[in-house]
This record gives sequence, C-alpha cells and structure tokens, in this order.
Amino acid sequence: MVHTGACIASLLGQGGSKKYHLTWKWLRYFKNDRDRRDLITSGSAAGIAAAFRAPVGGLLFALEEMASWWRSALIWRAFFTTAVVAIILRAFIDFCLSGKCGLFGKGGLIMYDVTSTDVMYHLSDVPTVLVLGFVGGLLGASYNFLLAKVLRLYSLINEKGAINKILLACWISIFTSCLLFGLPWFASCKACPADAGEACPTIGRSGNYKKFQCNYGEYNDLASLIFNTNDDAIKNLFSKGTDSEFQWSSLVIFFTTCFFLSIVSYGVIVPAGLFVPVIVTGASYGRLVGMLMGSHSNLNHGLFAVLGAASFLGGTMRTTVSLCVILLELTNNLLLLPLMMVVLLISKTVADAFNDNIYDIIMKAKGFPYLENHAEPYMRQLTVGDVVTGPLQTLNGIEKVGNIVHILRNTRHNGFPVVNEPPLSISPVLFGLILRTHLIELLKGRVFSPNPDYMDGDMLGQFSANDFAKKGSGHVESIDDIEFSEEELEMYVDLHPFTNASPYTVVETMSLAKALVLFREVGLRHALVIPKLSGRSPVVGILTRHDFMPEHTLNLHPSLLRSRWKRLRFQFPSIFKSF
Repeated sequence: MVHTGACIASLLGQGGSKKYHLTWKWLRYFKNDRDRRDLITSGSAAGIAAAFRAPVGGLLFALEEMASWWRSALIWRAFFTTAVVAIILRAFIDFCLSGKCGLFGKGGLIMYDVTSTDVMYHLSDVPTVLVLGFVGGLLGASYNFLLAKVLRLYSLINEKGAINKILLACWISIFTSCLLFGLPWFASCKACPADAGEACPTIGRSGNYKKFQCNYGEYNDLASLIFNTNDDAIKNLFSKGTDSEFQWSSLVIFFTTCFFLSIVSYGVIVPAGLFVPVIVTGASYGRLVGMLMGSHSNLNHGLFAVLGAASFLGGTMRTTVSLCVILLELTNNLLLLPLMMVVLLISKTVADAFNDNIYDIIMKAKGFPYLENHAEPYMRQLTVGDVVTGPLQTLNGIEKVGNIVHILRNTRHNGFPVVNEPPLSISPVLFGLILRTHLIELLKGRVFSPNPDYMDGDMLGQFSANDFAKKGSGHVESIDDIEFSEEELEMYVDLHPFTNASPYTVVETMSLAKALVLFREVGLRHALVIPKLSGRSPVVGILTRHDFMPEHTLNLHPSLLRSRWKRLRFQFPSIFKSF
C-alpha cells in the first residue's frame, strides 16, 4: 500500500500518463522536484493510513521514513491526505457492513481490536519488558543481516534473465505451500474451549479454530495460525483472554517458519511487503515470551504479543514515533503507550549497534545514493575538495553544437557548469549550471546560429516553460535519438537563457559533513565547488549525492578505514559473512 500510494502520487507528479491517455493540463504545475517529492511523501502516508486505518501514524511514518526534512507545508499536505483517506475509508466500511460488498470488508482491513480497560502492569513487569525489547533488537538485526544476504543472492539470479525470476518465484511458492501444509501435522489437537466466542471447530475460510486432521470437538492451533490470513493470525495472537489457546511448541514452529519464510519470500517478483510479515513474526515471538513467563508477570499473552510485534518492528524498521502511533491506532489502546515506547527505544538502540534499518539496506543493495540523517564521523575530517573527482566537463556560454554533442555522448553527467570565457568576458567567470535534459531539449529545437552570437527573441519564443519541466519516469530521450548534419555540428547555440544563473555553490574547503547537511535539508542534486583563492578556474568540480557515499569516500581515502573516526558497531561472526 505504501508503494501503491507513492506510485499514484508519482504518476500525478509527472502530469499523468501519455501512454494510457491519462493526462491533465493542470498537473503540469507539479512537474518539479520539490512538489513531486511532496506528492510521493503524501502518497506513502495515504498508503499507511489506508492499510492500517492509522491516519496520524501514516503522517508520522512519511515524515520519519520518507521525507528528507520537515516543512510546515509538507506536514499539512500529508495530514490533509491522510484525513481524506480516513473519511473515504470510513464511508466504504459503513457501506460494506450492510453486506453489499461480498467478501470485501470482511477482514480485509488490518484492524486489531485488543481494547482492554483492565490493562494492568506494575514495576515488577518492567524488567521483562526490557528483556523483550533487547531480544527483539537482536532478532531484528539478525533479520536484516540475513535478508541482505538473501537479496544479494536473488540479485545474482535475477540478472540472468526473466525466466530465472519466474522459476525462482515458482520454486518459492511450491516450497512455501508444501511447508505450510505439512507443518500442522506436527501439532497435536486440543479440545475446543467451553467459552469459545465462535464456532469450534471453524468451518470456512476464516476463524480461530481450524479442525484440520482433528476429531470433532477439537482444533489444531498451528493450523489456526497458518491457514488464516496474516490479518486473522495477528488478531488471534493479539487477542486477550486466550492464554490457553496455543501450545508453546506450535508457537515455536510458527515463529521460526514466519521468520525465515518472510526472508526468502522477499525479493522475488511478487508484490510482497515486509510490514505485516514482521508484525506476525514479532507477535508470535511476544506470545511465546508471555507463555514462558507464565504466572511471573501480570501481563496477559495478548499484550505480550503486541509488545513483541513492537520490539521486532523496532529492530527491523528502526522507526520509533511512527511505529508507536501506528500500533496504538491498530490496537486502539492508549494504555499501552508507556510500555510501547520503552520496547521500541530498547529494540532500536540494540539493533542500531549491529547494522542499518531494513529500508537503508535495501536501498544500498540497489545502489541508490540515499543520504543518511547524520554525517559519518570521518566526514568531519574531510573537505569537499577531498572527494570531488574529475575530469570536470564545462561548457562555454555560447558553445559549438559539436562540442555539446560530444560531451553528452561521452559522459553520463546530469549537470554541466557554464563558464563565460573571453571574448564573452574579460576573464573566465562562472555563469551557472545547465541540466542534460535542457541541453537535449535545446538541440531538439535546433535553435542554432552560424556565428557565436546571443540568441534573439524570435528563437527564444520557440520554447515554453513546459518544454523544460521535469520529465516523467517513462522513456527519457537520449542524445543518440537526435541526428545532426555536419553543417549543424559546426554551428553555435546560446546557453545563457536556459542556464540556472544562481546555482548552489560551496567552497572547496567546506567540511564534507556540513555539505551533507546542506544537501539533505535543501534537497539538492548538484552543488558547484568553487575555489577558495582567485586566479584559478572559476569552478573546480561538481558535488553530487554519490560523493557522500561511503564506498566512494573510503575508496579515495582508504586510511579512514583504520582510523578511529568511524561509528562503533558490532560485527556478526565471520562464519555468517562468508555466506
């Protein structure tokens, strides 16, 4: 749902889809980087709000995990989005409760009502909660470590072609089906409780008491968890007053199965997420801890399941405020707030000592230049000039077409400094920055001149602002799609009217950590690096997000690997690293 909301927002942010004839002229006002980022952030918030009926949690999740920085405009836009989602969702729920939606509206929403007015806990329960959070952090770090290894293996398989992707998904599906059907045979049958709130054994696709191979009047507790949807399984685990419904052996099998199946199932070509599988795994872990504690705690097993889900989520996702609010809105129980806060803080702190959160690990595996919230300690020992590498490609204010075509075909840079050199100026002067897409648009318009002259008004009138708006995520035109004659390559084009004359600049002696803060808080893609002393070239390099990546920085300065200027982090045993 998060990805669905973000995809819809991205589609709107690029003006719709020309391929499917879904375009609106008024959407062109959103075709810029800032508004598109805000739309995608609001779309992800809408996805969480719709999936969990948690509008405030969706807002906080988007701000904590999706947005690079908080702005008042972004907050009210995301809040407006989640409020609309909550109202529309409520209307559809009321409509479906009348029975007009068939199977829709019957458990399709993730809403776990474990409201209890008698949630009681004492000071003696705090150590147990602390241990629950500590172990949850260890489990979350192990989960992220193993998932990173599996994703690396899957990427090698997926690179070999589409048929390998399909075969991998089929093999995972067959293995999962056989495993889930065979496991309930290892669980023993239990007699139906006398005070069951529903039919026991359950007949149909939903219910808490699956008969499986048991006799009449009995049910299989492991089958009740496996042969239900994830939503119903979580409801069963979160339910209060069901302390004797599950056996500890069944919970051990269910926890182990969910833990490893959610790892091997992620990364194949199916729309599988991590949020709900992590909640299921954490709930089974918490329920198991509740059974082991027995009468030594005042907390019921359902409450242990909620706290176990929170600890495992904190250990994998590493978000705190948004997860706390989402779980409170899921369980509809504000009395859990103190315990939830403690569990999330402990699990996140423990897991952070080992590795990054699951989203950062996946982005790093895909090679996305995502900037962290904080600067690495070694960045304080480096300047911008230490990481900027060449050769730098610059363009003259009035440049020959052949030179532009040559640079575009032989580089993959997205932005180029424009420098006025004699006779346009007395000495070389930095005029601004022009983007690759704008250069291609200029070359397509063929506003060339046989002499190095400034562009007149008639030639400039051939373009509109919409021609230079940010393109969509579909087919991007390449310089190879444009053909030029020998005569055109010897002509000139004036770049001044299309150049950003006020680009962000940083001095080459600026701290790399300070530059990272600038990039993240302003949302930059490029920053021109200018020299500290005069008499040199007016620009010495371009700083991009890739220059902040540890792989790039540590490759240029390998001595930092052995220095003390790095974050303290525990390492997994070497036997697991070789996997």
